[in-house]
Amino acid sequence: MDTATDAKIRAAFARYIPGTTKLIIAQRVASVQDADRILVLDGGAVSGFDTHENLLKNNRIYREIWQAQNKAGGDFDQPAPEGKDGAQ
Repeated sequence: MDTATDAKIRAAFARYIPGTTKLIIAQRVASVQDADRILVLDGGAVSGFDTHENLLKNNRIYREIWQAQNKAGGDFDQPAPEGKDGAQ
């Protein structure tokens, strides 16, 4: 789904069903970074299970995904910011 819809769903979870257990399967770090715990899989094996902050510090796979998705200031389905020459 697109990032705008994803954000609306996460906001609705927080507003209408706080304090409930939710399982979110996602490729976007932004979709899970506020979770209590994040499970990182690599080739079907558990690579990490921790908070966003701790995974950024201690899990190479999670950190590389986060960096790739945040490079150029946007998500993968959002347009890249314009460069100095006005090109995208």
